[in-house]
Amino acid sequence: MNAVVSQESLASPLAADKAAQLQRLLEGLAPHELYWVAARSAALAARGPQPAQVQAAAAATERVTVLYGSQTGNAKRVAEQLLKKLEAAGLPARLVRADAYVQRELAQERQLFLVISTQGEGEPPDDARGLIDFIASRRAPRLPALRYAVLGLGDSSYPQFCAIGRQLDARLEELGAARLDPLAEADVDLDEVAAPWTAAALERARELLKAPAAAVRAPLLQAVPTHAVHDRDHPFAATVLANQRIVSRDSEREVLHVELSLEGSGLSYRPGDALGVWPRNPPALVRQWLALLQLDGDADVTHNGRTLPLLRWLTEERELTRLARGFALAHARTSGDAGLARALEDPVALTALLDTHQPIDLLRRYPAPWEAAALVAALRPLTPRLYSIASSSAVVGDEVHLTVSTVDYEAFGERHWGAASAFLAASGEDARVPVFIEANERFRLPADSARDVIMVGPGTGVAPFRGFVQERHETGASGRNWLFFGNRHFADDFLYQLEWQEALKQGALHRLDLAFSRDGAGKVYVQHRLREHGKELYAWLSGGAHLYVCGDATQMARDVHAALVDIAAEHGGLSHEDAGAWLADLLQQGRYARDVY
Repeated sequence: MNAVVSQESLASPLAADKAAQLQRLLEGLAPHELYWVAARSAALAARGPQPAQVQAAAAATERVTVLYGSQTGNAKRVAEQLLKKLEAAGLPARLVRADAYVQRELAQERQLFLVISTQGEGEPPDDARGLIDFIASRRAPRLPALRYAVLGLGDSSYPQFCAIGRQLDARLEELGAARLDPLAEADVDLDEVAAPWTAAALERARELLKAPAAAVRAPLLQAVPTHAVHDRDHPFAATVLANQRIVSRDSEREVLHVELSLEGSGLSYRPGDALGVWPRNPPALVRQWLALLQLDGDADVTHNGRTLPLLRWLTEERELTRLARGFALAHARTSGDAGLARALEDPVALTALLDTHQPIDLLRRYPAPWEAAALVAALRPLTPRLYSIASSSAVVGDEVHLTVSTVDYEAFGERHWGAASAFLAASGEDARVPVFIEANERFRLPADSARDVIMVGPGTGVAPFRGFVQERHETGASGRNWLFFGNRHFADDFLYQLEWQEALKQGALHRLDLAFSRDGAGKVYVQHRLREHGKELYAWLSGGAHLYVCGDATQMARDVHAALVDIAAEHGGLSHEDAGAWLADLLQQGRYARDVY
């Protein structure tokens, strides 16, 4: 009689750390990709055993490694594009996410291309923290045989633009590696820098690997499309099914629950993924620009080989709500204002300017005679905004739900808007919204559904956890779910209150701890609730629970992280340094995941 053997019943020959690394690598792979991994592994096994160091050194000599660290998916996308070009040229290459990279292999690397993003105030992406700490440490090896190039990704609206790329580039040189090309730094219009950098990397690889080695090819099992028809560059026009306010009329902020149809798109998502939305700038804001600069919206403007009416450039193609240093510098030159020019050279003044001003504020404060073509060239391209998906497709089918806080405020005596939130707020039922799915492989529910889950999501940071709870309940996960939620007022800002209460009744949610900062004499935030329940929280984590944090990166995520370190020190009997190392290890294992912005 034939017996069916489950994957769980097979005894693994792998050590725990290797098994965990393998699990992280396999999570999120499609069936056809898993088949390729299996066939590739079989081909390698057929070669027979080789001494590990000899095998690693030989492989490193004959291949290119493309290594990336990505927070929102941009670095991953550029790295994947480079890998495709290398493989198309017949060059042996591998693509590795930073947290899956075996650090001891760095000493054997010969050709290394790094694509690394910088987030927030000069911080690395979460998937690269361990690797960057290793390279910066005294344990990092000397690298006299390494040839490398670094592409840094960032946002020049932040003062620490591409800081992590600069640190990596300088440190590798310090370790004795030879730079193939100067550090490249890409802004949000990353293709302008990433495309030539990728082309140069391909040529360098051809020079280094003069005779491409015959690649070991896995058997072609089945021709399966590897990409959806709709992606970032080819968005799907999703129909709005519902768009409703989910805070009270007295709330100081407007928060919307938006439901979109993906029917017929071929798009799919998993809990933790994000929805990319291509916005249009608010019509009222565009009119303000045209009136202030006395420009004709119907006039044709040609830029980079494209000719469009100025109105369309400003509505659909150019960034009008986020101030970047590049436009501020261009405006200082055009206006001739010496005070603005001096402010842009002062890091403190620049930080304050970028934090508090939109581009139109500069136009009003420092008048300048802009010509239409020069204006279009100076402004950054409009880019998509990413929203954490607030639903599980196992429950809502071909729909995707979002939790959107609208940006609409008064400053300098004028009304200001956010591009995407204003666009979504104005999109009523049956409107079409251009969207795509942005996978977030580091923000996944545990593969073992018996694991407990702790979720920290104040404000709209609770969005992905609505999807988590839906998914866990629908699939019958046996692990417990604990949610920490916070906002300003219980009566006005308790997002999805009725759903959480129903989830508690159904057993879909096992614990719910709340922090409403403006309801008491003193302000109480989610990090305070974490500390209050520190003993039990540490017990959950020690028992294998996964911890997720979503929301503001600049303040909340830092305060939560500090609280977690203190909790580990107090309830784990650890020194503060060891508590920080323990938390860093959870991050490296994928048991502590953050989706912060």
